[in-house]
Amino acid sequence: MNKYWKFGAPIVLIVAGLGYLAFSGVQESKSYYVTIKEMSEMGDSIYSKRLRVAGNVEPGSIRRQGTHVQFTLTEQGRNLNVVYSGTEAPPDTFKDNAQALAEGSYGRDGVFHAKQLQAKCASKYAPAPGADQPSQAAPPEKAQAAAPAMQ
Repeated sequence: MNKYWKFGAPIVLIVAGLGYLAFSGVQESKSYYVTIKEMSEMGDSIYSKRLRVAGNVEPGSIRRQGTHVQFTLTEQGRNLNVVYSGTEAPPDTFKDNAQALAEGSYGRDGVFHAKQLQAKCASKYAPAPGADQPSQAAPPEKAQAAAPAMQ
């Protein structure tokens, strides 16, 4: 019995310690994706959770100072003031009207404090409104006629 106790107790302590570290690590890195509308309906629980919120960057709202950026996200007629103070500069695609995803926490001052910021390209590759559909490739007969003869 003494031999089992010598080895069993430390093993139980190590497993319990690893379980606690895993649980607390998951709790710390967990973030909730919410819309701007859902944020207004969360009540006081909003201040204690790590959140991810997306929207379009309001034109003319971006104010930069190094890696510190203030801007406004808009979504369905609702606005959210955001302050980003991460360690990295905002991405190059972070511009007016760009879709942005901010991760951080909502402060009692009514401002979302972002630690991470992602921006989607502002429809750079989408066709212009009213533009014609891309032309289709030439039929095989015409493509063969246009190709030089190989010898």
